[in-house]
Amino acid sequence: MGLILLEALAAGLVFILIIWWTMFSGRNKGELHDDDDQPEADRGADKGKRPPEP
Repeated sequence: MGLILLEALAAGLVFILIIWWTMFSGRNKGELHDDDDQPEADRGADKGKRPPEP
């Protein structure tokens, strides 16, 4: 019985480790964002810097 509980604990720890690794092992400053991902309200601030759209 004790061996089954130990195995279940080990499986739970591996599961938590996988979740932690996938959540926190990425870029140092997060994901890179494209200019197209900006909300409409933020796009007006840099209109002078972008070429006009065709």
